[in-house]
Amino acid sequence: MESKELSAKYNPEAVEDKWYKTWMEKGYFHSTPDEREPYCIVIPPPNVTGVLHMGHMLNNTIQDVLVRRARMKGKNACWVPGTDHASIATEAKVVAKLKAEGINKLDLTREEFLKHAWEWKEKHGGIILEQLKKLGASCDWDRTCFTMDETLSKSVIHVFVDLYQKGYIYRGVRMVNWDPQAQTAVSDEEVIYHEVKGKLFYLNYKIDGEDGFITIATTRPETILGDTALCVNPNDPRYTHLKGKRVIVPLINRSIPIIYDEYVDMEFGTGALKVTPAHDVNDYMLGEKHNLETIDIFNDNGTLSQAAQLYVGMDRFDVRKQIIVDLEKAGNLAKIEDYENKVGYSERTNAVIEPKLSMQWFLRMKELAQPALDSVINGEIQLHPSKFVNTYRHWMENVKDWCLSRQLWWGHRIPAWYLPEGGYVVAHSETEALELGRKKTGNANLQLSDLRQDDDVLDTWFSSWLWPISVFNGIMEPDNADIKYYYPTNDLISAPEILFFWIARMIIAGYEYRGEKPFRNVYLTGIVRDQLHRKMSKQLGNSPDPLKLITKYGADGVRVGMLLCSPAGNDLLFDESLTEQGRNFSNKIWNAFRLVKGWNIDKNATQPESSKIAIEWFNSILNKAIEQSNDDFDKYRISEALMNLYKLFWDDFSSWYLEMIKPTYGQPIDTKTFEATLEFFEKILALLHPFMPFITEELWQHLRERGENESLMISRMPEAERIDEKLISTFEQVKEIIAGIRKVRQEKNIAQKNLLSAQLRSDRFKTGFEEVISKLAGLNSLTYVDDKVENAASFMVGTFEVYIPLEGLVDEEEERKKLQDELEYTKGFLANVMKKLGNEHFVKNAPANVVELEYKKQSDALAKIKAIEERLASL
Repeated sequence: MESKELSAKYNPEAVEDKWYKTWMEKGYFHSTPDEREPYCIVIPPPNVTGVLHMGHMLNNTIQDVLVRRARMKGKNACWVPGTDHASIATEAKVVAKLKAEGINKLDLTREEFLKHAWEWKEKHGGIILEQLKKLGASCDWDRTCFTMDETLSKSVIHVFVDLYQKGYIYRGVRMVNWDPQAQTAVSDEEVIYHEVKGKLFYLNYKIDGEDGFITIATTRPETILGDTALCVNPNDPRYTHLKGKRVIVPLINRSIPIIYDEYVDMEFGTGALKVTPAHDVNDYMLGEKHNLETIDIFNDNGTLSQAAQLYVGMDRFDVRKQIIVDLEKAGNLAKIEDYENKVGYSERTNAVIEPKLSMQWFLRMKELAQPALDSVINGEIQLHPSKFVNTYRHWMENVKDWCLSRQLWWGHRIPAWYLPEGGYVVAHSETEALELGRKKTGNANLQLSDLRQDDDVLDTWFSSWLWPISVFNGIMEPDNADIKYYYPTNDLISAPEILFFWIARMIIAGYEYRGEKPFRNVYLTGIVRDQLHRKMSKQLGNSPDPLKLITKYGADGVRVGMLLCSPAGNDLLFDESLTEQGRNFSNKIWNAFRLVKGWNIDKNATQPESSKIAIEWFNSILNKAIEQSNDDFDKYRISEALMNLYKLFWDDFSSWYLEMIKPTYGQPIDTKTFEATLEFFEKILALLHPFMPFITEELWQHLRERGENESLMISRMPEAERIDEKLISTFEQVKEIIAGIRKVRQEKNIAQKNLLSAQLRSDRFKTGFEEVISKLAGLNSLTYVDDKVENAASFMVGTFEVYIPLEGLVDEEEERKKLQDELEYTKGFLANVMKKLGNEHFVKNAPANVVELEYKKQSDALAKIKAIEERLASL
């Protein structure tokens, strides 16, 4: 194909749509087991009703880079996409939709509500996966999964029953984190704590049968209605005389005992603590220890219940305001102080969490967690960056039992059935439940209608912790071809905030159900933040629409922009200028390609020496870049890998190589140089393809004639060949010479049209470099000399000098002043170095390499002073 088919300006939209459609039609993303080495990633399933945000963009770009690179390395790459049913978030959206239509969830049967939920899922679910296609995600879409698909749901139920039968799952009353808005329990990891400026209320509790009182301090005065004891430290002399006494709870006049426990901090508040076992974790433990009554004063929606006696049906925060007024009227309010404390909020609804005693299902974690802890500590599973190993260890060594039940309808219903005479059975199905129920009760006439299935659903994470296994149906069919080929998967890309929520639990499930790790490496991305270091969110309005960014800058531009500044585990400070930089890079590649393909070729032309040496040099540079890229990927330095390739193209290839070999304007290029340049371009496009799939495919197709089924995305990644380090090192000196001559031009205001001559006081360069220097520095002659040259500008490169005769080209007075200033500066610099070297303590105690560096600075400065003085003498 001819380059004239390429438009003058890169149009990302047309190119992206065309190639994504082609890749899909050709089935290039699809994978089935074969004899090749597998490479597998499972997508962290986004919420089914979610839309693409900046965190997804970063995470999925990294996954696509790894998958595309593995494919080009000859591996059988499989990236499994899918979505999560997200119980709390999805149910909240469906409830809000119904409310807008005038329908109350509580007026519906479970089946009616679930019909609405599935309709919502079918309408809104999967939008995010379509959006990922715009980014270029090369997922195997034929394998798309949903956590409530039939196979995955069967896997979840099977695992629950299995763990119950193994004795790991139990049912009991425990203190849970209650979200009054979603009206469900949430796990500890789903509670976000914020510092809140509140009040500390000091309340007087009258001593029963006496005139005195005890003062307590609380941030939640509404909970006094559930108080069942007052606790003091047995070592506190202020309260020893009250042993065996009782106090009266204000307003409701309940008489409660004074108990003694060393748990109470004598220094906090008044040293006396009100005990509300139903609404505080620590109070609950005190209640268990001292056998106290438990009074639950809250309804599930955060209003006060009949048990509170007062304010029944009022919201908890309205009661807080009202009860203070009433306590003051009753004479029980001692004082109010400003107080800052941590308050827990639901991650899903942002409602203030209410500790609440509740009958829930739990999973014992300590024993199950041990293999998952060991595998990360011993390095069988690698975390990148490794700083997260300590966080992981801390969590896993202090793991608590997992509250599995959620008081919702959308999700996997708990497979437990309650029997008419009490007790329950856990089963895979209704049929099995009835069979077990008949055995347990001894009643052969028991009917299914006599059983009642638990209304709760399982925590969403209880399905997603099986994801690397269940997407290949490895729970229900543990020996199927897919699970045996793709498991364990290779890399997992995720965010540190779900390291315990999801990643650790997947590792636990992997060892429990496959006896093996679920993945070999975990790459933890940073959080995408704005320039004020705030996490990007819809609430703050500081998150740009990713699709609009793609429209404006192209998918490749956005991918490059996000990756250039996102080293593993470090937060990405996003600025739109980054995506602009990405687009500019796309344009740079496009324009360089058009330049090269626009050259005329003369088959009879002889290859210039400058081109010959340029090809030798760039070949070594390219091979070194390939080696560096391999090393970067091996160490999961993905951002650095891109930056190194960015510099390779922008600096080495465009600024140096193309300048060295490009023909004089209007002149043809020789065939040898042109073919070598196309080969270099082809290799660079391959190296960049995982990062920039669209533009690289488009240009690769235009580079040479391609067959119908040829594509860059399924071609092989270039391998590193011989590297001539000496050649690379010599060319660094050549660059310095060219830069030095250009600087002389600039300083002396010498026009480009005026060709200069240069004389080198050095060893001879390899044939060809002289032509390169002459071409890029604008010289008409380059010679070697043994002695210094009079009446010439000069500069040092390493150990040799370069002279540029300037007779008739410069103002001598101006030149003299510049040299005098430079001489003074260098002498001052030398004086500082000599001061250091004259310090015996420094010379004796500083590391040898540091002292050696100072001696080098001394010798370099002396040589420079000598050269400047000689230049001054020559004027």
